[in-house]
Amino acid sequence: MSDTLPIILALLTGFVVAMYVVLDGFDLGIGILFPFYKKEEERDQIMNSVAPFWDGNETWLVLGGVSLWAGFPKAFAVILPALYMPVIILLLALIFRGVAFEFRWVAKPHHRLWDISFAAGSIAASFAQGVILGGLLQEITVKDQQFAGGSLDWLTPFSLMCGVAVVIGYALLGATWLMMKAVGDVEERARRFGTPLLLGLLAFIGVVSVWTPLQIERIAERWFSVPNIFFLSQIPLATALTAWLCWYGISRKRPIMPFASAVGLFLLAYLGLVISNAPYLVPPSMTIWEGASHPASQMFYLIGASILLPMILLYTVLVFWLFRGRIKPGEGYH
Repeated sequence: MSDTLPIILALLTGFVVAMYVVLDGFDLGIGILFPFYKKEEERDQIMNSVAPFWDGNETWLVLGGVSLWAGFPKAFAVILPALYMPVIILLLALIFRGVAFEFRWVAKPHHRLWDISFAAGSIAASFAQGVILGGLLQEITVKDQQFAGGSLDWLTPFSLMCGVAVVIGYALLGATWLMMKAVGDVEERARRFGTPLLLGLLAFIGVVSVWTPLQIERIAERWFSVPNIFFLSQIPLATALTAWLCWYGISRKRPIMPFASAVGLFLLAYLGLVISNAPYLVPPSMTIWEGASHPASQMFYLIGASILLPMILLYTVLVFWLFRGRIKPGEGYH
């Protein structure tokens, strides 16, 4: 049982992180695209498309942080000091963005500062998430199960590249969301953004897919050894097919297909990262078993999560169902 609980907790944490990336990704994405829409009515339409969803989406970030802290405190104690600066930037950017989202409506017509804040906070939060991911993937220095590196170890070309990649990926999610939820000029401009953003994301996925096995031998062994290569080769094939479906949906002006395909690309990339690094939480120094809390603590958290998680899922489904319509110019929830 003590060996099984960390696996269950890791699966739970992985699911929560995936939900956050998908759900908060598209509303961060519209913030990234916000400066490209100059008209006031277009910006109002964009923000109204996510108004019922955005604050609930960030619940998954809180749950993910709690899952890591409660389920894997030793890993948490290594990851946090290794990535203090990008984590602080992420949290400050999310706070700044949330304040800007609310204050923009009450500050009209003097709300230009809040427009800038909303876009800047979205870009900074997205970039920080990518840097955190890159800093974790490039391997944190650990000695005696404690962080033993420097405060700027995370600042490398690889982590910065990952930051840009997440910005491009979230922008694609935001563009495909607007294709699905908006009508008129907002939708049409989002479709024009769609294909270049899709190609940009695919380019970054390709770079990471080549960079990591070239730099890290264990990842190369995981993907290219026999018989692994025969099974794992299906993931890049699925990625290519999903990318084609996304492009097809954009070019044929399908409302839902581009967004669903963009989500699929994120999930496939996420699966690839998990395959590359499992069972490590802090590659390559700490596995899920080494980083786990006491079995009693794990069980206590799992009981709480078994109650809380269905409630959050139900709330998420309900909100998306109630506000499933498309937003026309001049319509909104504020």
